[in-house]
Amino acid sequence: MERVQMDILGPLPLTASGNKYLLVIVDCFTKWVEAFPVKNIRAKTVAEIFISQFVSRHGVPMEIQTNQGKNFESQLFSKLMRLLGIRKTRTTALHPQSDGQVERQHQTITNYLAKYVSENQKDCDRWVPMFLLAYRSSKHETTRVTPAELYFARELRLPIDLLQGSPRFNEERLPPGRNFVEDLKEKLEEIHSGVRERMVLRSLQMKTRYDQKVRVLFEEGERVWLYNPCRSKGKAQKLQSNWEGPYLIVKKL
Repeated sequence: MERVQMDILGPLPLTASGNKYLLVIVDCFTKWVEAFPVKNIRAKTVAEIFISQFVSRHGVPMEIQTNQGKNFESQLFSKLMRLLGIRKTRTTALHPQSDGQVERQHQTITNYLAKYVSENQKDCDRWVPMFLLAYRSSKHETTRVTPAELYFARELRLPIDLLQGSPRFNEERLPPGRNFVEDLKEKLEEIHSGVRERMVLRSLQMKTRYDQKVRVLFEEGERVWLYNPCRSKGKAQKLQSNWEGPYLIVKKL
């Protein structure tokens, strides 16, 4: 897990365990997802969960991308990133698409939980582990393999496999002269190579579709409107404009 995206999902209905949020972390390459129920989203809480639950299992990532939330931009979290040697990047304000993988994951999680929570919704955190099992063992539309296979070079054994004796887990004998380490290394290289090619292709396809729709180029000296969906308190939300300006473009970066 070299590069991951991290975000907070919530607030959710307060559960019987006192949890109200989920700390969600997505690995950008394997699409492996972690989701940790938390009682609050203070910087100290986020940092403690990150170390005790994520780093202890997966090691220290090289890069973390977050939004510009106060907890992620806090002095405590910044010091933690420097201490661990993690490069921290942030998304563009008012542009959640730049944190796309974890944002899409939020919708997937809430859609799943909505199907299983009780009527009072106080048990949503109990269903998170089952969601993770289901997601990690499902093929991803971009990589075309499951996050588990991409991470472990093998599929997860599911309860249904134990009950029905799935052929996925029938023992396969290695060819003469081969050993487990060589076979595993070759399989990982083959899987990772294929996934990289598909991710590049997917990225090019998305760029092509985007470029077909967006042709606007702004120059220095022009005046533009800024999209800002934030709402001011004390004013009718429906009567507030989503645009600010016009502003003068001083310099192109």
